[in-house]
Amino acid sequence: MDTAKAKEFWKTWSQSPQATTWLETDWVELEIVTKLVDEFYKGDSKLAGEIRQRTAKLGATVEDRARLRMSFEKKPEDVSESPSKGSPVPDMDDELYKRLRAV
Repeated sequence: MDTAKAKEFWKTWSQSPQATTWLETDWVELEIVTKLVDEFYKGDSKLAGEIRQRTAKLGATVEDRARLRMSFEKKPEDVSESPSKGSPVPDMDDELYKRLRAV
C-alpha cells in the first residue's frame, strides 16, 4: 500500500463499529477494497464504482447502514474512551502493510 489515503482508509474501516463483528471473510474483503482504494488514489478513477459497491456492503454511509439494518449505540463508557485505546488495530495495520507490500 503506497498511498496515505489507502492507509487512512484501512485505519478508518478497521476502527469502525461494524468491524467489531467481522469474520475473516470481512477482513479479506476490506483488504481487497483497500488495494482498490490504493490504485484509485494512484489515478485509476475507473475503480470508483467498484469501491462504492464494496464499501456499501460494509455499511459505509447512513443509508447503507439503514438498508443493512445496522445500528450502533454509544455506551456511556465509550464516550469518554479514546477510539484507539485498547484496540488491536496497530498490529492489524502492520500486518496489512506487510501483505500489501508483498504483492
